[in-house]
Amino acid sequence: MAGSVAAAVGVGIGMGLAISHKIKNQKDPFLQNALDFFFSNYRPNCSSPMWGSLSLADNTTEAVESKTGASFPSVLSDTQQLLGIGLRKKSILGLKNIDVYAFGVYADYTDMKNSLSEKYGQFSVSELKQNKEFLEDVLEKDIRMTVRLQIVYGRLSIRSVRSAFEESVGSRLQKFGGPDNKELLQRFTSLFKDEYKIPRGSVIELSKEQGHVLCTKIDGNDVGCIQSKLLCWSILDLYIGEDPFDVKAKEEIELSLASLLQN
Repeated sequence: MAGSVAAAVGVGIGMGLAISHKIKNQKDPFLQNALDFFFSNYRPNCSSPMWGSLSLADNTTEAVESKTGASFPSVLSDTQQLLGIGLRKKSILGLKNIDVYAFGVYADYTDMKNSLSEKYGQFSVSELKQNKEFLEDVLEKDIRMTVRLQIVYGRLSIRSVRSAFEESVGSRLQKFGGPDNKELLQRFTSLFKDEYKIPRGSVIELSKEQGHVLCTKIDGNDVGCIQSKLLCWSILDLYIGEDPFDVKAKEEIELSLASLLQN
């Protein structure tokens, strides 16, 4: 039974569910700006605030996913700012939901300013929210970004992760690049070798480096890099594209991306 559950969870890695969370980082100006925007536009009679459960605390530099306790540093590689966090879930046999992993999405502040300020610097945060062209430019430009995954389901296997990426990333590669990208998909999924173990708490980082190079790390260990603009676009689209894993997380990330250009 445990094996079938793990396999089912793996297949479901391509699906997401929004969650409430707490961001605790008072020193980060772009997050503060985003919060200021949120509270200035919040109305008490609204059904629910877009950002879910938020709080600021002194002298902290991490965001915590409230349900699982998974934490994310506010800054990666000295320059990449945390944009938002979410939680992936999978329904097992229609009986219960399994938390698979929490994730955080990051973007390089300087790259964002250099690449997009000229075009979008005069727009307000509210004007950039849900602006399809703005998000497409974020994916198109040579902006360093990272998706950091923290495993919260203790029985997830690397084989399940590989299978799930074959499905989710494969569908995006076909959507954006056509059907002739099986070799590129195989190069990516082959990085997740059976020898790697991913117990609860393991971290997988998918980083878009300069030159549209996708570099993958598992628990801090480099497992390979692939130069492909299409692959970088396809992976990031899973989180901030038209059909994201986690809709609420995408809304938060959009708000933070827009706020980056206002600082």
